Amino acid sequence: MSGNLYIVSAPSGAGKTSLVAKLLENDARIRKSVSYTTRGPRPGETDGRHYHFVTSETFEKMALAGDFLESATVHGNRYGTSRRWVQDQLAGDTDIVLEIDWQGAAQVRGLMPAAISIFILPPSFEALLQRLNSRAQDAPEVIATRLANARAEISHVHDFDYVIINSDFKAAAAELQDIVRAERLRTAHQLTRHTALINRLQ
Repeated sequence: MSGNLYIVSAPSGAGKTSLVAKLLENDARIRKSVSYTTRGPRPGETDGRHYHFVTSETFEKMALAGDFLESATVHGNRYGTSRRWVQDQLAGDTDIVLEIDWQGAAQVRGLMPAAISIFILPPSFEALLQRLNSRAQDAPEVIATRLANARAEISHVHDFDYVIINSDFKAAAAELQDIVRAERLRTAHQLTRHTALINRLQ
């Protein structure tokens, strides 16, 4: 048996983190992979829960050892997903969600074509700027860089299986949950999970 692997990507400020958190809150059958990163923690973030915060030297050693399923440099910081953790969880029939950027998503799709990819879009650039400013976590120059990079990130939306426009958080959260539920009902997954029942019915 094996679980589903979900990839959720978005430009900074589109609401990716909040939507994934709501999904985890509402669905006990899915777990989030905690990425490794070289960036420092933001206010309220804790090591091991939000990210595994490591030095650049540690990250490089892990990358050279092949420890990452995917890794990417985003806004000057490095991020990576533990290969072993994801594979172990999926083998145990646990659904996993990766909250990663488009670069990492492309790497994962190349290695695991069955992964289900979802892109979160903001309703407008004005809304994106407002959300970045309201977080009050980044310096103005960092916000400007994130906004400038957003157009390039959004240009990769065509590579994803699903697109959610986060204009209303409650509706977007429901759509994300709907995708997960629908994917679990695919014939291949149902045949695997309910083999005994299907054999009895035939």
